[in-house]
Amino acid sequence: MKPVSLIQFLIEERRAGHINAELSLLIEVVARACKRIAVATSKGALGGVLGNAGSDNVQGEAQKKLDVISNEILLEANAWGGHLAACASEEMEDPQPIPDMYPKGNHLLLFDPLDGSSNIDVNISVGTIFSVLRCPEDVVQPKVEDFLQPGTRQLAAGYVVYGPATLLVLTFGHGTHEFTLDREVGSFMLSRRDIRIPEQTGEFAINMSNQRHWEAPMQRYVSELLAGKEGPRGKDFNMRWVASMVADVHRIVTRGGVFFYPLDAKIRAQGGKLRLMYEANPMAFIVEQAGGAATTGRERILELQPTGLHQRVPVFLGSRGEVEVATRYHREADVAYA
Repeated sequence: MKPVSLIQFLIEERRAGHINAELSLLIEVVARACKRIAVATSKGALGGVLGNAGSDNVQGEAQKKLDVISNEILLEANAWGGHLAACASEEMEDPQPIPDMYPKGNHLLLFDPLDGSSNIDVNISVGTIFSVLRCPEDVVQPKVEDFLQPGTRQLAAGYVVYGPATLLVLTFGHGTHEFTLDREVGSFMLSRRDIRIPEQTGEFAINMSNQRHWEAPMQRYVSELLAGKEGPRGKDFNMRWVASMVADVHRIVTRGGVFFYPLDAKIRAQGGKLRLMYEANPMAFIVEQAGGAATTGRERILELQPTGLHQRVPVFLGSRGEVEVATRYHREADVAYA
């Protein structure tokens, strides 16, 4: 079968009426920017990109040099093409308007420029996550409130994994598809179409160091998994944890599994660990389009009405069967304590 490039795939999506020319251009630009980020990450110490940048992001987290570099690459790439009204980054407090000297488009782009960047110094896979929304009509200068749309209104979402291979996983709401960067050709090529996440799994990803802080239903659920064949679930489970959401989710998209970052006593005041707009919503869209499920442990992530650009939420996502069990335990506990 003749290989299908990302550009050819986007043309097919336009002909099918799934996307318009402006959204197609936006995805091409983001993919091109991510190829530049892939080059920067691949150089490691030789490129002088390792270590901290000496600054903090809006969440008060120390920025890595590659956080800053990746953010600038994405901002610069998307500034002048005429496909965006504004963009927002996990690394910036406020949205970035399109400079007045350039034409403006009808889309809003949100991105985490380098997810898992704490792993970059030890050469573990990191990635970029992005989400696309439509700019409300008659809005000339988008403000924060224009970005605060539920995940069900996403037009597109994707992530790029910078690992042994550079992979782009993308959805427009008509299935989830994977593209692999052919470095010799310089193009992303379709490597898996219509990915399906197995409904059942024997693999879970969670940060066990936080176990003592978890709520009771999470304690119950994980203890049952750890009990294995002799426990109430009647089978053995394996645990995996990369501490890079892109890497952990891509494993699930590839072979199934579940990923949890539950609410716990340490992060209760901030509502959760992961950002709704930059991480939870796009990943939930991708996973649902691949047949999986994504909740906060209590409600569907994509139906949440955002209250802030940097809002945090708990995240349960992956193989539908296990997400439903863990979510049911939380809902039952809420009813019991009500």
